[in-house]
Amino acid sequence: MNELLTEAVEAHGGAARWSRLTEVRATLVSGGELFDVKGLPQDPAPREMTVRLHEEHASLRPFGAPDQRTDFTPGRVRIEKPDGRVVAEREDPRASFAGHTLETPWDPLDRAYFNGYAMWTYLTTPFLLAMPGFTVTGIDPWQEAGETWRGLRASFPPGIAGHSPRQDFYFGADGLLRRHDYHVDIAGGFATAQYVHDYVEADGVLVPTKRRAHRRAPDGRPVPDRLMVWIDLSEVRFR
Repeated sequence: MNELLTEAVEAHGGAARWSRLTEVRATLVSGGELFDVKGLPQDPAPREMTVRLHEEHASLRPFGAPDQRTDFTPGRVRIEKPDGRVVAEREDPRASFAGHTLETPWDPLDRAYFNGYAMWTYLTTPFLLAMPGFTVTGIDPWQEAGETWRGLRASFPPGIAGHSPRQDFYFGADGLLRRHDYHVDIAGGFATAQYVHDYVEADGVLVPTKRRAHRRAPDGRPVPDRLMVWIDLSEVRFR
């Protein structure tokens, strides 16, 4: 495994600890410009996010109604009742985004798909980069906030849904993630710089509780007044 990735995995809790865990749950509050543009503005109500750690599977509740939840995998997304009755479903959901631009409206299943793969990625970073099929290489460091952040470029395998096939991750001197760069391919491919901070320890794993995703300028700098997505997490717990 790449030396920096090994260091990052250990800094976030370690491979041994991660291998003994199967799932994470967290209370989620989110918003941002992206959801307004897509015609699905986010309300401030807290929701519960559940993510499986060793396979790409996620669920958010409530979603659309107090008695509904999402059920996401890369090949299928659903909105369902607690007893499993399906309200809406889409097979091969990625294909439905063909031709989308940033301004293309989303329906609830589009939003459920985006939420599912994005939160699975965020809640399993950096451990997912050591999963089979990922290719990780070192890239030039990034200087910001008086610090030098070391970088990794990850190529995602075809079976994993993500923002884009290639994504960059930057880590501080302590090995913790500071910034995550990608293109949101399902929304016209706009470039994003996402900053993470306010780490908490949950069951031996360090998790950032705040994420702020800004539009990224051609020089790599964030555009301060273009906050596309913000996420606050609390009550993070693993099992």
